[in-house]
Amino acid sequence: MVEAVTMRMHGHAEHDPADYVPREMFEEWRKKDPVELFERRLLDSGVLSDATAKETRERLASTRSTRVGRRLPTRCRTGARSRRVSMPTKTDTDGVTYLEAIGQAMMSEMEADPDVFLIGEDVGQFGGAFKVTKGFLEKFGPRRVVDTPIAETGFTGLAAGAALVGLRPIVEYQFADFISCAFDPIINVLARHHYRTGDAMPVTMRAPFGARLRAGPTHSQSVESYFAHVPGLKIVMPGSPQDAAGLLISSIRDNNPVLYLENKYLYRRLRSDGPINLDPIPLGQAKVVREGRDVTLITYSAGVSQGVEVADELDKEGISVEVIDIRTLVPLDIDTIVTSVKKTARAVVLHEAARRLGFGSEIAAEVQEKCFWHLDQPVARIAAKNTPVPTSPALEDATIPQPAEIAQTLREVARA
Repeated sequence: MVEAVTMRMHGHAEHDPADYVPREMFEEWRKKDPVELFERRLLDSGVLSDATAKETRERLASTRSTRVGRRLPTRCRTGARSRRVSMPTKTDTDGVTYLEAIGQAMMSEMEADPDVFLIGEDVGQFGGAFKVTKGFLEKFGPRRVVDTPIAETGFTGLAAGAALVGLRPIVEYQFADFISCAFDPIINVLARHHYRTGDAMPVTMRAPFGARLRAGPTHSQSVESYFAHVPGLKIVMPGSPQDAAGLLISSIRDNNPVLYLENKYLYRRLRSDGPINLDPIPLGQAKVVREGRDVTLITYSAGVSQGVEVADELDKEGISVEVIDIRTLVPLDIDTIVTSVKKTARAVVLHEAARRLGFGSEIAAEVQEKCFWHLDQPVARIAAKNTPVPTSPALEDATIPQPAEIAQTLREVARA
C-alpha cells in the first residue's frame, strides 16, 4: 500500500470544469503526482523496467476507457437510446424559466433584507450545481454567499446557529438525495426549536430533487415523505415559475424552517408565458389550475404540468378533469381539495415519489375521511414503483408515472 498526499486533478463532477482552481496550482501538483514519482523511483532503483512500465500504462489506459464506455452507454439493453434534450434559444418574449424564477426570488429577498444570506456547496464561485446562484457571489460578496465543504450536517447546523442570532439563511443542497446527511440538525434542531423555546427558526432549505435526468438511484430521489412526517417543518413543492418565485419569497420570510423542494427536471424545461411578479404567495393555499366536472386530479411539482397536458387530451374524449396543485404539502390546504372532490365525486392523486407511504397516501386518507359519502369511486393513486430510480432511460421511464398511465387511470375512475 502506498499512502500519499495529493490533489484532486478534476472538478467535483463530470460537468465541473474546475475553472475556480488556478491553472498554476494544477501544474504545481501535477509535478508532485505520487504515481509518477513512485514509478520514477522504481525505475531508478531497477525494480521496474521501461518495458514493463510502458505495458502497465497502456493496460491502465485501456481499462479506464472501457469503464467509461460502460458507464456512459449510447444504447441500453432494450435498444432505447439515451436521450439528450436540446434547449431552445431564449428570446425576450419567452418568459422566465423555473430556474430563473427561483434565482430572481432569492436575488430580490437578498437585496431587500441584509439578514438574508446563502450558504451551501458550490453556491459561490461555481454558481450552484445547476447555476441557480450564478452571479450571486459577485453581487453580494463572500460574507453573504458562503461556499462550504461537502458537509451537509455541518453547514445545516451553522445555518441553525445563524438563525438563532437573527439572520435568515438560505441553505442549498446540491441534490436532495444528500439531505439525509443532515437529518439530525433538520429534525432535532430546526424542527424542534420553536416548540422547545418559542423562538423563531427562519431557515429555508433548497434542494433539487426528482428523476427523468438519467442521474441514477443516488441523484434522482423524491424525499418529501421523509420530512412530511416531522412536526415543525413546512414543505413547499412549486409546479410553475410564478409559484416557484412567490412561494420561495414566502418561505424566506417565514419564521419557521421550510424545506423548499425544486424539481430539477423543470429547471430549464418549464417557462412562464411572460414576466413573473415577485409578490409572495401564502403557504398553505392550493390552486385549481384547471377546472373540470368528472374527476379531480390532485398533484404537485412536475405533476401539475404533466396532469394539465393529460387533462387537455382527455377533454377531447369528453372527460372533464379538474387539476389541483396543492403547492405546499405542509401546511396542506385540504379545504380546496375537499370542495373539488365533493363536486366531481372522484379523486386521483399523482406524484413522482414511490407509491408506498408516499404523500399521496396522506391525501387519499384525508379525502376518504372527509368525502366518504360524496365519493362514487375509491381514491386512486398514481406514483413511482417501489424501487430505486434506475440509470437506464428505458428502466427509469418504466418506474415513474407516464402520460399513458395517468390518462388510463383517469379514464377508469371517471367512467366507472
